[in-house]
Amino acid sequence: MNQSIGMGKTAILSIGKSFRLKRGKDNIVYAGMPSEEAYSIAQKKSNGYQGYAWNLFYPKRRRDITIDGIRLYVERVTPEEIEIRV
Repeated sequence: MNQSIGMGKTAILSIGKSFRLKRGKDNIVYAGMPSEEAYSIAQKKSNGYQGYAWNLFYPKRRRDITIDGIRLYVERVTPEEIEIRV
């Protein structure tokens, strides 16, 4: 994961890498592109040793998304990685 701090935080996630949205919020994991026109981000909740996750699917052209109340901007998405700004 690559992060830069400034006006917003930028994260580059390869498939399977996780990122905590903010303190007290969920983790997200880039789950790749199930088709050429869609990408998937898994949202994970955990409490101790218990947890669960679900996939969120978005059209490739969609750049503004909200996960767990946090607005994200998708700067770049490929089958191998996604670059998001928080």
